[in-house]
Amino acid sequence: MNEPTGLGRVFLKLGLVVVGLFLYGTGGYTILFGFGVIDAAYMTTLAVTTAGFNPVRPLEGAEQLFTMTIAVFGVTVFIAILTVLGGALADGRLAIASRRRRMQRRIGDLHNHFIVCAYGRVGRTTAREFEADGVPFVVIDSLEELEDQMIQDGVNFIVGDPSSEAVLNAAGIARAKGLVCAMDSDAVNVFITLVARSLNESIFIVARASEATAADRLYKAGADRVVSPYVTSGRHMALLSQRPRVVDYLEVASRDAPGLRLDELQIETGSPLAGRSLYEVAPDIVPLVVKRAAGEVLPNPDPNLVVEVGDLLIVLGDEASLRLVES
Repeated sequence: MNEPTGLGRVFLKLGLVVVGLFLYGTGGYTILFGFGVIDAAYMTTLAVTTAGFNPVRPLEGAEQLFTMTIAVFGVTVFIAILTVLGGALADGRLAIASRRRRMQRRIGDLHNHFIVCAYGRVGRTTAREFEADGVPFVVIDSLEELEDQMIQDGVNFIVGDPSSEAVLNAAGIARAKGLVCAMDSDAVNVFITLVARSLNESIFIVARASEATAADRLYKAGADRVVSPYVTSGRHMALLSQRPRVVDYLEVASRDAPGLRLDELQIETGSPLAGRSLYEVAPDIVPLVVKRAAGEVLPNPDPNLVVEVGDLLIVLGDEASLRLVES
């Protein structure tokens, strides 16, 4: 058997005290005062529980004193049990509160992170991909029973309503780079998108849509991209059936076998890459498309093309080379 915890040992001792008290009362009534075993156990139970007293026979002086000692001990043990239970409950709540305060301090240090709303199947997969890419993120879920799972997975999390302004602010939405709405309800995803967009106009929002009609509502609410698992799966299966080798080649590399992957590079103001040629910017990766700030799209760009602020580069390369350019 496992060794009992500190709290378990306390309850074990209290249980032994209760058993000892019943043996004391039953034995005393039987040996000292000549009660039958059943009557002695009955008298002890009445005295310990203080559930009203209806003795099997009138009690005399010594019997009354003996009964008083059982009642006093019984009340004392009952109070001790309540005290231990109350202390355990308070300690548990304090431990949870302390753990959540530490988590909030960690979240307060995050910048340019992502917020994942819901830790269901889609949310967990998103979190695993963020972890694999080394991207900081925070999970928000209202289900307290998922807290142990999130602790076990080692993710930053907040237990709360993802559609609440206070909860989104606690997740650092003003400092966040993106938000993923992975709730099962399209209506909730629409509301989260509206609230998130009102709190951070520049945040990039990706939302899940279970129904095809929900996509338009999510775009109107402020989502930058909408993903329908059923539509996406259907397209992916169609591509795999027609061009399996191409899809496998361009697939995001698995953690166990890293390889080529597609990525995007945004040239921002102050970037040291601005004013350089594509070859200087990315000598070890292949630039596929350049989208200018004005909207012009340049497929298969010339390596001597000079990169400007606001350009978006779609590139293909191995993960190590991409990380070097991004850093």
